Amino acid sequence: MGAGAWGSALAISLAPRHQVSLWARDAQQIALMQASRSNQRYLPDMPFPPSLRLSADMDAVLADAELLIVAVPVSSLRGILQRIALSTAVVPVIWLCKGFEAQSSQLPHQIAAETLPDVFPRAVLSGPSFAQEVARGLPTALTLACSDMECAQHISQLLHHSRLRVYSSADVIGVEVGGAIKNVLAIAAGICDGLHLGYNARAALLTRGLAEMTRLGLRLGGKAETLGGLSGVGDLILTCTGDLSRNRQVGMLLAQQRALPEILSALGHVAEGVYTAREVHQISQRLGVEMPICDAVYRVLYEQLAADKATEGLLSRQPNDEFSPDRESGKEKI
Repeated sequence: MGAGAWGSALAISLAPRHQVSLWARDAQQIALMQASRSNQRYLPDMPFPPSLRLSADMDAVLADAELLIVAVPVSSLRGILQRIALSTAVVPVIWLCKGFEAQSSQLPHQIAAETLPDVFPRAVLSGPSFAQEVARGLPTALTLACSDMECAQHISQLLHHSRLRVYSSADVIGVEVGGAIKNVLAIAAGICDGLHLGYNARAALLTRGLAEMTRLGLRLGGKAETLGGLSGVGDLILTCTGDLSRNRQVGMLLAQQRALPEILSALGHVAEGVYTAREVHQISQRLGVEMPICDAVYRVLYEQLAADKATEGLLSRQPNDEFSPDRESGKEKI
């Protein structure tokens, strides 16, 4: 459900092994994809398998489905889940989006808890995955998390194949936080690369960014091992270093002093880190979680702080112990 780059790529990956329908709300988009048997807007020159069905009829898709994979941005998740909740069939629902909902600052599983009846099994699928590479059949490994571990293992086995390894987890929060924060850090990495600060600086940025991701993830109830896994550090490495990363592209253009509206218009795709940065800033301020890199990204995006000045501010911070005691809990703070 959702025919953007990631939804289309996963549909292409799964169609040879399952009966897959790809839904989009825009009937004209479906007609164009049907005519070309591809998604020329998001995945040009990636042909659809002959068995892949295309539809703009949500009721028909919901009536036939045994498993629903929701591939829309966080901003559209609530509306889609509300429609799913009205369907008569009760089937597992998986979402692919990464980030916090604007205004509510909720993670996707919290949105699902408010919109889907408890009888719907629900899970998140996340990890280091560029849509173009998944569509091409290049090897990819993901994490599927569900609070019910038996359900997580069952769905993981359904989606798993030789080119798409799917690991199971019960840590929904950890998986979602990792997927959200890495997009903000990818903007920071793009700024770093756009300013030509070097590989040393990028390595330091990723490492300290992981510390910020872990701080917030633990505070929200995630597990450290999850944040050190595929959906945390794995996705962080990919998004902060890969040329296909939309969020990294945003950072590189910000380093060139391009205006944000101009950047987003030229990008043509959703860059979730732009919106996630605002929510992460509010959450970290409310919870008292120190996240200087994410805060610097927020200031560049929303307070018109120049990218080079934000970098200078980070570099001029007072030195500190890499691992210092957490005075509140007595445990070591990352």
